[in-house]
Amino acid sequence: MRQATRNITAAAVLAAIGTAAVAQDKVFFLLPNTTTTRFESRDAPFFVEAMKKNAPSAKVIVQNAQGDPARQQRLVEDAIAQGAKVIVYTAADANLAAGSLAAAEAAKVPVVLYDHDAVGGKAAAHVVFDSLSVGRAQGKRAAELIAKMSKSPVKVARVKGNQGEYGTGQYEAGQNEFLKPLIDSGKVKVVCEQYTQNWDPVKAQTFAEDCLTRNGGDVDVFLGMNDGTTGGSVAALIGRGMKPGQKLVTGGQDATVEALRYIAQGWQDNSVLKDLKVEANRTADVVAAILQGKGVPASLINGKVNNKFMDVPAVFLPVSNITIDNLADVVKAGVWTWPQICQGIESTPICQKNK
Repeated sequence: MRQATRNITAAAVLAAIGTAAVAQDKVFFLLPNTTTTRFESRDAPFFVEAMKKNAPSAKVIVQNAQGDPARQQRLVEDAIAQGAKVIVYTAADANLAAGSLAAAEAAKVPVVLYDHDAVGGKAAAHVVFDSLSVGRAQGKRAAELIAKMSKSPVKVARVKGNQGEYGTGQYEAGQNEFLKPLIDSGKVKVVCEQYTQNWDPVKAQTFAEDCLTRNGGDVDVFLGMNDGTTGGSVAALIGRGMKPGQKLVTGGQDATVEALRYIAQGWQDNSVLKDLKVEANRTADVVAAILQGKGVPASLINGKVNNKFMDVPAVFLPVSNITIDNLADVVKAGVWTWPQICQGIESTPICQKNK
């Protein structure tokens, strides 16, 4: 009798464990691509770590669209089929995200937009660095550097982000606040400008190469919108056999380790620091609150992003500009270490100073 009782008890425990496993909340973090390296190497690990603290019983599943919006929609549909409680969504293409958002809405699965916007559908919240502030930081820095140039007009190539995205529009608006007066005065002449599909650095490089060719190499400034587009410009200059500082490359953002190495070498002037750990942590705060049935915390909402379907409640995060003069701020913030930044460029003066 006692043995039977023990068997029943053991069976009950196993059943309870099995039920708990089945009931585990699944959170899908859907990344956009591998060309913007930060998402795989930084954002995803930071978010997984933050969720361990905020919602330890949740299971985070990270998947990548590989730059394919159709694949990303299939990932959304698969996440729904697997019982997703929340989808954290970084659009592969903001303009082709409506189907994914509609599928999630129909299944009543909350979507939290991460970094990229997503046009044409419902979202519970959008966690993003203040895009207009990013554009202003880029434009202000570019204007300061251009004002110091004795040449007039200064010939500028504008390497823009993915067309139609909220972020791209805000970066452009912020840059224009500082660039337009210089254009109107004749100090600046924009000789080339183009949007970069899906923020692809290879496409940015091709554009920069074509711009140099069309202008006989007479381009003074390449103004980008993220470290991928500025990196494309740097690659074009390296391909032409130029030296660091021969042309001005500015307008980066994300403070990727590759961009920081370019800054240390003098290839790139700046990158807007967006502390990705803060972004991941705030997103985990939002997701954990949703899982607990509390909804998006009102205390975190400080703005909105119109995605042509609704005003998505936004968690705007602060930014700061990084140049060679304050490169140490990235290390102090714990984003990268000096050994990581200086890998392969140990002989540069700033790396020698901080070895």
